[in-house]
Amino acid sequence: MPALDDLLAIQERDTALDRLAHKREALPERPALAQCERERTVTEAALVETRGRHVEVLREEGRLEAEAQALREKAKAEEERLYSGTTTSPKELQAMQADIEQLQRHAERVEDEQLEVMGAREVLDDEVAMLEATLAQAEAAASELRAAIAAHEASIDAEIAGERGAREALAASVSADLVARYEATRAAAASGIGVAL
Repeated sequence: MPALDDLLAIQERDTALDRLAHKREALPERPALAQCERERTVTEAALVETRGRHVEVLREEGRLEAEAQALREKAKAEEERLYSGTTTSPKELQAMQADIEQLQRHAERVEDEQLEVMGAREVLDDEVAMLEATLAQAEAAASELRAAIAAHEASIDAEIAGERGAREALAASVSADLVARYEATRAAAASGIGVAL
């Protein structure tokens, strides 16, 4: 019966190893890490999309600024020409004055549009900052969870190594043929039991 006692002891070690393997895989931090990773992925996608809109708004703001500047410069040049004294015809002077007024009105409309775009950009600035902060928080939380998982895994791995060492010592005291039959029975059993009283 000592062989049966040794096989029962091996079974206890194997059961302990199974429990430790399950404990390692079912750490409570794993689902939290998976949730954190999903949230990080969603936030990254939103950040990429928002940055894309931000770039478009910046481009539009720059275009409007350049257009307004060009209109103001053109109006200024026309005004200088108007007051330079090179043109004396009243009709031409009147037409130049009308052109200047039209350029200034157009520049004002473009500047108003630019102000609207600047407001949209400021909203996007805030949205980008918020998403970046959310992403940083998610990454920090994920990092903490990974560290906790690694610490738990190291502790469990040490227990597993101890159980394996004890199992190998027990298996060395039993004939290899008997251990092979036990392991085949254990592998075939859904419960993981290879021997029982």
